[in-house]
Amino acid sequence: MPRPSPTSLIRVPDPVSSATLFLVVGPSGAGKDSLLEAARAACPEVRFPKREITRPAGSGGEDHIPITEPEFERREAAGAYVLSWRAHDLGYGVPVGILDDLAAGRSVVVNVSRGVIDIARGLNFRVRVLSIRVPSAVLAERLRRRGRESEDQIAGRVARADSFRVTGPDVVEILNDGALETATRRFSSIISSESSGH
Repeated sequence: MPRPSPTSLIRVPDPVSSATLFLVVGPSGAGKDSLLEAARAACPEVRFPKREITRPAGSGGEDHIPITEPEFERREAAGAYVLSWRAHDLGYGVPVGILDDLAAGRSVVVNVSRGVIDIARGLNFRVRVLSIRVPSAVLAERLRRRGRESEDQIAGRVARADSFRVTGPDVVEILNDGALETATRRFSSIISSESSGH
């Protein structure tokens, strides 16, 4: 379950209207990492911070900052993360330093759990939630190709994905069921245009 950092330990700078905190959410297998990689190249003016994760380096998946479980718990308690949560027996933390980027007018894109969206909305910065969606059959096939889970685990992930829906006036849904270029073009376009204050 998501666990917010102690808010009393986090200094939230005054917001700058041109900066946006983009929260990327979606089920495992929806293609978030591919979209983020493309946007990172297309939007050099935007910050894409590495997450701290209690997972060894070189274990596959995203490029992250590996951290031990005790160190994660210590840093979380000390307010080192603006957002933190647990999923699949791992701890995830977004460094509190992104607040300074936002205050300086530099937009930030982070891949997060949907459970921390309301926490992020309370940070007094403009938030845009980019919800990545994919049909069940496509998701199941992607998970099989990835080869990390059994059929039972894939079925469980697909069932959770079917119930995955975030709502609100700040949410934009991006369907990633076709050519990756189509989804990445829309994804990057939203980030680029809203980072410019348009």
